[in-house]
Amino acid sequence: MPDAVLTRRAAIAAILMAGAAAGGQAMVPTKRMALLRGAFKLEDIVPSSFGTWRVDDRSATGIVNPQTEALLNKLYSQLLDRSYVDDQGHRVMLSIAYGADQADDDVQLHYPEVCYPAQGFKVSNNRTGVVDMPEGEIRVRRLDTQFADTYFEPVTYWTIIGDQQSLGGFDRKLLEIRHGLRGEIVDGLLFRVSTRDRNYEEGFNVQNGFIREIVRAMTPAARKQLAGLA
Repeated sequence: MPDAVLTRRAAIAAILMAGAAAGGQAMVPTKRMALLRGAFKLEDIVPSSFGTWRVDDRSATGIVNPQTEALLNKLYSQLLDRSYVDDQGHRVMLSIAYGADQADDDVQLHYPEVCYPAQGFKVSNNRTGVVDMPEGEIRVRRLDTQFADTYFEPVTYWTIIGDQQSLGGFDRKLLEIRHGLRGEIVDGLLFRVSTRDRNYEEGFNVQNGFIREIVRAMTPAARKQLAGLA
């Protein structure tokens, strides 16, 4: 084959490889949503009282956290743990974990159905559900958890990837890809509520009411960030 032809083909191949490399580089996410979002504090944007609910600081130490403190500090940029009571004596434990960078597998959100069993809990039921709001639906996951034969904890949670609801798995990957194509490095948030109740369905009913009221009491910006609702 003539040298001129080889040279021309080599040049074309080099141009194609350079174009592919440039295209790949252009698709590498560089805009951190955490920085675009601006500074915020969970303790400031999550209402401490609303309706008949109020924070009960005496019970804060009773919140179950199925992860070690060292791991929590590694995974999350901010954590908020509160215990709320209403005028009927219902008690709901709230835990919100925010991670500024979800691009690295080592610091991605850890899901309760994984970390609860790792701390000795049994998860006897795992199902999806919906909490209806005037602004739309919150897609949630519900877990029946139990520790030994004395501690029963119904758990409801959801996650926000970027600014949209996600329940993990393929759904999460799709959101990461969509944001990645826009050059965005997503942040992530896990919003978990639970109660101590041997009757799981009764516990979930209390949680549903609590979720509706606390989300409704948020500012529109906080509602979008923490629940993916406009």
